[in-house]
Amino acid sequence: MPQHAPNTSVCRDCDGFATAAITTGTRHRDGTRATLHVDCPACQGTGHTTPAPALTQARR
Repeated sequence: MPQHAPNTSVCRDCDGFATAAITTGTRHRDGTRATLHVDCPACQGTGHTTPAPALTQARR
């Protein structure tokens, strides 16, 4: 059965996966890895973008 598309458009830069966890390679004292959480710069971490305004034609 097909899924219904949401009313908001998905960000074309991150495909809806707006936050990435990046390991730094170092470990904390308890053995867990230190990570950085980085948001998509295009959608500011929301995963959605606003639709572009419709193009208008300039007439004389």
